[in-house]
Amino acid sequence: MDDNLSFNNVTTTAKNNAATEETNCQNFITYTVKNEPGKVIGLIMTYVLSYLMHLILKPLSQPRIASDIAIGLIIGNIQWIRNAFDPKFIETLNFIAEFGMICHVFALGLEMNPYMIFKSPSQDAMVAYAGMVSTFLLVCGTTPFLHYTNKNATLGFTVTLSLSLSGTGSSILTRIITNLKIGKSDIGKLVIAAGLHSDLVSMFLLCFGYLFAPTYQMDMPTRMTKALTMGAALLLQTIFAAKISPIFMNWVNNENPEGKPMKGSHLVLTIAFMVMVCSASPMYGYSPILSAFMAGIFLPNEGRVSKWAVGKINYLLTTVFYPVFFFWMGIHADFSEFHVSHWMTWARLSLLIAIALFGKLIGTVICGVMLGFHWRESAELGLLLTVKGHFHVFLAVIGRVYKVIPTSTSIMILIAIFLTIVQAPSVVMQIITRARKRAPTHQRALQMLEPVNELRVLLCLHGPHNIDSSINFMEISRGAPDPGMMVFVTDMVELTDQIAATLVQSDGLDTVTVTDKNVTEMRDLISSNIQAYVDESGEGITIRRMLALSTFNGMAQDIFLLGEDLMATLIILPFHKTQKPDGSLDNGNPGFRYVNRKVLRNAPCSVGILVDRGFGALDSISKMSKSVLVAVIFIGGRDDREALAYAGRVARHSGVKLTVLRFLLDDSSEASRRGNYRVNMAEKEEEVKLDDECFAQFYETHVAAGYVAYMEKHLANSAATYSTLRSLEGQYALIIVGRGGRVDSILTIGMNDWQQCPELGPVGDVLSGSDLSHKTSVLIIQQHNLKGELHGVDDDFNIM
Repeated sequence: MDDNLSFNNVTTTAKNNAATEETNCQNFITYTVKNEPGKVIGLIMTYVLSYLMHLILKPLSQPRIASDIAIGLIIGNIQWIRNAFDPKFIETLNFIAEFGMICHVFALGLEMNPYMIFKSPSQDAMVAYAGMVSTFLLVCGTTPFLHYTNKNATLGFTVTLSLSLSGTGSSILTRIITNLKIGKSDIGKLVIAAGLHSDLVSMFLLCFGYLFAPTYQMDMPTRMTKALTMGAALLLQTIFAAKISPIFMNWVNNENPEGKPMKGSHLVLTIAFMVMVCSASPMYGYSPILSAFMAGIFLPNEGRVSKWAVGKINYLLTTVFYPVFFFWMGIHADFSEFHVSHWMTWARLSLLIAIALFGKLIGTVICGVMLGFHWRESAELGLLLTVKGHFHVFLAVIGRVYKVIPTSTSIMILIAIFLTIVQAPSVVMQIITRARKRAPTHQRALQMLEPVNELRVLLCLHGPHNIDSSINFMEISRGAPDPGMMVFVTDMVELTDQIAATLVQSDGLDTVTVTDKNVTEMRDLISSNIQAYVDESGEGITIRRMLALSTFNGMAQDIFLLGEDLMATLIILPFHKTQKPDGSLDNGNPGFRYVNRKVLRNAPCSVGILVDRGFGALDSISKMSKSVLVAVIFIGGRDDREALAYAGRVARHSGVKLTVLRFLLDDSSEASRRGNYRVNMAEKEEEVKLDDECFAQFYETHVAAGYVAYMEKHLANSAATYSTLRSLEGQYALIIVGRGGRVDSILTIGMNDWQQCPELGPVGDVLSGSDLSHKTSVLIIQQHNLKGELHGVDDDFNIM
């Protein structure tokens, strides 16, 4: 790609003589001071004003690069500062910018894992690739006709610009996401991973494309020979960095363990070694900047040496290089050459901004539809992935330096880059605002339910096989007729292509009717059976029918919204496994298991999972001649307190004989004092106080009044807990337990290690195990917990 390429001649001068570059860098300050004061004032103003501008924009959550670009463009276009610079000084700035960018991309490569692109495509990878492809095609299809270069548009320039706009400034995007504290959320994790994929792939393609980019006119045989020479050198450098470098790096790491200062001789050797690796392929005509990236990405990124190198390089770049870099950018972005009066200038600028901001949006929305994301989140992913970084700024300016593109085009690209950065925080704030609206404004749990308020339950079913267990659940949970119980019976139906084809749009924009025969027959069967129960013996129960029709990716979100809109206190989900005729459980539906886990993580109220192992096979509880045996296990913690609150409603049912089993630690046992149990004593004492208060109230209301039987189990450790749980086999028709939510207890610590279904908690998992009774059902309850660092929303919220 001759002189019409935006990137090919970036380092031709720098690589010819490293000694010349070093001399220019050393004489930079001396030369500046001896000449006009405009040089010194311009650099000082850049340092000071960029810092002040960053402080001003900080409340708007803008990253440092936004203020740096703005100040660089302003300072660089002050005429008396521009007049102080002669061509020699500007050439020195060019050398410094190129050398600093070598350090920047080397550190960037050290923080990336190149092998992630060889794994099977994950959701984040597919989102990244879809956005890249849509942007690449848009740029290739439009820019050749708008004369962005000094000459006729060449394939090299078009491909380079396309790859640049298709990429993502992953380091800037990650900083925005983490600073705004959504890095632990589902959309935060996805956008960070997709940004890394996008940045890595675009840089890889630029590195590969440079092999076929001649730095001067040559015939085809010479060009191919040059490409093969550079390719062979780059391949050997990559193999050396990936296979040989770890030996040296591990040796230095072993000689300099953590906690001790690194030896000076080893520091010198490390720096020399890294320089040697980076300079191997440039000796044969390859770009030093891209060579530094390829070396950095294949060097080991673990260990003390790599962390030390990344830390020191980033510190020097932030404190010294970036202000000079953006001053250099402003000097080359001469707005007097922008051609403001020409309408084509604005046409080209508008198109470039549109592609930069919305190019990825098309691909991510299409990909999001295929993956089951909501369109709004897909669009936000696309806008966030448009963020560009320092390397993209460098490409925009260096094209102007080597006269590949005119100044006006360089300024257009810089403006587009600036807009991709400044819009990102507002997109993140929209995500947080929407998550905050969906988050509950108060804690909705059984323990906090006032006696005068009705119990509102979102009761979910997978199909007709859940009807009997759901009816029996409503029967034992209904409590007194006044205030009664409102039950929203919700069918969880997976949206398949076959069902989607039968949807009919109703009057409302968001209202559809399902006409699929199997779905309508199933819903009619559920409705008729439950309504028959309510009409016959469901005094105090009010039924409403709901539908959660969605893919498994979006079904949990539908349940969240239903629970929030209906102000439910408790969501009941069926276990993803169902009982077979022989009494054992099948392997279950992994889609429903995914939904259950997601609901547990982000539900707007308390959640229960009902493991039906014969509970639905019981005859009508209200008509049974003998009482149904139900137990509630109380060890401690908020979930156990919630289970106890639910058991209080069950205790008053005339057809239920409830027993509360309290597991207490046997302090006198030697086994209870074994092991290294680290517990926050202050937190433990507070938890025990809450447990005792809750249990004392329950005991006084139900046990002392004779409604509930009471048993204590004094246990030494989790092994004794496990044995006791197994001894309950077949004794009760239903056991109510808390999912967890405990301060580390000796009675359950370590039980997580062998869990088959972590969503059931350690106790629920044991009781639901395939080797336990086939006649004891289990209800696992998790209390709603309202907390978070984002003023009303957890930092690990789910919104996708």
